[in-house]
This record gives sequence, C-alpha cells and structure tokens, in this order.
Amino acid sequence: MDIQDLAAIAQQMVAQGKGIIAIDESSKTIKKRFDQVGIDCTEDTRRAYREMLLTTPNLGDHISGAILYDETLRQSTRTGQRFVDAMHAAGILPGIKVDLGTVGLAGFPGELITEGLDGLRERLKEYVGLGARFAKWRAVITIGDDMPSAACIDANTHALARYAALCQEAGIVPMVEPEVLMDGDHDIETCFDVTEAALRSLYAALYEHNVFLEGSILKASMVLPGKHCEEQADIDEVAEATLMCLRAAVPAAVPGIVFLSGGQSDEMATAHLNAMSQMGPHPWPLSFSYGRAMQSAALKLWARDMVGNFSAAQQTVAQRAKENGLAALGQWRA
Repeated sequence: MDIQDLAAIAQQMVAQGKGIIAIDESSKTIKKRFDQVGIDCTEDTRRAYREMLLTTPNLGDHISGAILYDETLRQSTRTGQRFVDAMHAAGILPGIKVDLGTVGLAGFPGELITEGLDGLRERLKEYVGLGARFAKWRAVITIGDDMPSAACIDANTHALARYAALCQEAGIVPMVEPEVLMDGDHDIETCFDVTEAALRSLYAALYEHNVFLEGSILKASMVLPGKHCEEQADIDEVAEATLMCLRAAVPAAVPGIVFLSGGQSDEMATAHLNAMSQMGPHPWPLSFSYGRAMQSAALKLWARDMVGNFSAAQQTVAQRAKENGLAALGQWRA
C-alpha cells in the first residue's frame, strides 16, 4: 500500500460527524462485562453480542470504523457472512487491537508497560490478509505518588512508536493511545501536566522512528481530575484544558484525534466532546473512539433477552452513535 493510501484511510476514520466504536475487549475483559449482566462468556455468546453491535442498521451513518479483538476479526454472522465483509458493506473500516495488554514495569512498582511487539510484524501481515485497515495499541500511564516516572512515559511511547512504524510498513494505519488513567485523587492541573508530557514524548518518539504522521491517528484521553478528587471540573473546564494540552503537544499534521471515554459516564463523554467541538476551529478533526460509552446501555438491554431484545439493543447502539456523531459536530443536545 502506498503511504498516501494510509493518509486517505486516516482521513476516512475521522470523517465529519463520524467516530469509531471500540469493541476490542479481550476475552478476560468481556467476561467481566458479561458477568455483571449475568451472561455466560463463551465463544458463541461473544460472537452473538458482537454481531448485534456490528450489524446495527445504518451504523455506518455515524461510525467510520470499529476496533476488533483477534477473535472477532475471524468471526462471521449467523448467516455465515464474515464480520469484516459486513463492515465493508456498511462503509465501516475494520480495525484490530494488536497489543497484548499491560504488565508491571520492572523497577517501577505501580507502573505499567504494554507488551506485544515480539512477533508483531508477522501478526500484522496476517491481519492485513484478514481485512484490517487500521490497528490500535494502548499504553497506560498511572498518576500517583512520584508517578508517572520519566522512564515509564519514555518506555511506553517508545513502544508506541515501534508499533506505529511496523503498522505503516504493513500498510495499516496505526492508532496510538497513551491513556492517562482517571484513577486517583489528583487534580486537573496534574492530569494536564502528565498528559502533555506523555504526548510530547510520544511525538518525539514517532518522529525518531520515521512514522508518517499524516497516516496515523491519535486516541487521546481527556484532561480530567482523578475520580476521587474532591474538586471535580465542569464540562467547559475539561474541554478547555484538554484542547490547550492538545494544542501544546500534538502536531497539526496529525489527521485527527479521537477520544477514549476512559471511565466517564455515557452522557459526560458525549458532553465533553460536544463542548470541545463547539470551541473550534481546531488544527485537526475531533471525534470519538468509545467502548463502554457506546455499548453499556445496549449490553444491559441485550442481556435480558438475547433474541427478543436484539433489535431494541441495536436501536440503542444506533442512538448512541448518532448522539456522539452530533457531538463531534458540536450539535448534540442533552
């Protein structure tokens, strides 16, 4: 694939009024979600759930792409159509989570590093053959006493840069995600400083590894106080802090920024995106790449009756997609 083709795919991922649905939970993580709503976690129930999400009528009106788990990329609908083919028919780009999760960072108790670089070149070749057009790698930055360390930030952004270079070599658009966790009692100013440091380190590493920025996407966390902070920020304060941080650290060459919901409620994730969109114009399109904030209401409904509530759950998914699509335009109303 020509390098300019990567730029075209990246632009498609952040098309006006559209965003990305993240349904890339590992089998371990989705089991936790299923346990909460009383569903047995089997290959068939996972397949059925993801079919409900991906075959939602008119999903492509507000969703440009979906991040899948390895298992899902290989699965098909009840009628035998590959999920990837169903997505292409709906105008939705298939993406794939390629990191293998986090482990403790040796020498730095409480901090994490993401694994998965070993063998990634070969896995990416297979994913291209299976139909993936973009990929995602998530790094995790924890705020706490004397955390994050510079070593943690640098190790994670170095891994993100190596992953991104391998993706582009394989003809896949890399989505780079340095998530700053909401866990803790830190204030919004601390989150701002950590997020800016992580983003500056990330783009320095991407530059050093010859990553073509125009063929990449940033998946960013919003600048938020910790969920246990006594002083929570209002919607406009979060929006202003997030935009100021991004403008300070993210090059204008990046074709788009999509936000993760990161533990926010469905409505707050939408409200924050809407507020930022209204504060434009920006150097890059802003949109969403939500997981739980797109799925949680539909999962609860579907779990009560997997057959009888199939269509009703899809309507819930479509509604959440529409609301977030409007928020990406600054046109959402609570």
